[in-house]
Amino acid sequence: MTGRVTEMTNADCWEMLRRQEFGRLAYHLGEGVQIAPINYAVDGDCIVFRTAEGSKLSGILGNGDVAFEIDELIEDAAASVVVRGRAVELTGDAAIAVDQLRLRPWVRTVKNHVVSIKVTEITGRFFMLSKPWLHMVPS
Repeated sequence: MTGRVTEMTNADCWEMLRRQEFGRLAYHLGEGVQIAPINYAVDGDCIVFRTAEGSKLSGILGNGDVAFEIDELIEDAAASVVVRGRAVELTGDAAIAVDQLRLRPWVRTVKNHVVSIKVTEITGRFFMLSKPWLHMVPS
């Protein structure tokens, strides 16, 4: 790749989303914006996750416009993907079908609600890191 920062293709963004399973969800709650870590899986052109009753679900049901972000750090490079879309709660067969995806909770809590984010915009950047602090001499 040329340069220190390059734009990722849509295909590269989706590939990175499929490799990862942990990200951060930004959602509206009242007059503010909240951010929360979530475990997720990719299902077609959607991001799906489970959640419990609480502020995250309330915020999504009140205003489904969300943003979602993941990062990847490898040696002297990093990448970041940001997704924007509309979140809705899945019910019935659509919610049951999520059990077939690679959606693994990291914490043993009951999460009875399944949410799908229909991706409307996806962007990503790849960064070559110089890490100048590794070359700095302590004074």
